[in-house]
Amino acid sequence: MKPLGPTDLKRLHRSWRRRTEGRVAVLLDGVQNPFNLGAIARTAAVQRVERGWIVGYDTSMDHPKARKLSMGTDRLVPWEHADTTAAAIAAARSAGFAIIGVELTGDARPIFSVDLTRPVCLVVGHEERGLSGTALGSCDAVVYLPQVGKVGSLNVATTLAVALYEVRRQEWQSTPTDGPVD
Repeated sequence: MKPLGPTDLKRLHRSWRRRTEGRVAVLLDGVQNPFNLGAIARTAAVQRVERGWIVGYDTSMDHPKARKLSMGTDRLVPWEHADTTAAAIAAARSAGFAIIGVELTGDARPIFSVDLTRPVCLVVGHEERGLSGTALGSCDAVVYLPQVGKVGSLNVATTLAVALYEVRRQEWQSTPTDGPVD
């Protein structure tokens, strides 16, 4: 077995793009670390996030540290700043997205147990405080990532990456993954 060359890698990615029609958006409710923003921008571009909303703080995708980590991928997803969480959620709903909070709460469900095959906007919160009360109160569902180690939480950018892959996994679940790369 050997790594794919550039041409085969492009074919592989094109094959997955053709199998992917689901709509997904993200809402960053108070995420402030520019490194997290940059990592989120890159993952959002990789998973073809349709749109992103940023609420709170002065940090933006234009921050030099966010730009460095995103490696220019921040331009591939339209990012909109919203004055309030309520305004961002209203915009996401208006665009046809169900609001899915990713947070550790008493009534949250494991992410794999929630149907994410409809258009969804994943909402993640501040690095230390998590989702705001406004965001939590506006969610159609709240999910969490089951964790079995001795650490009780993940970095927000990593959490969102795993959640985005679960959204796509559910979409691809019925798509055959074996066979030749076209």
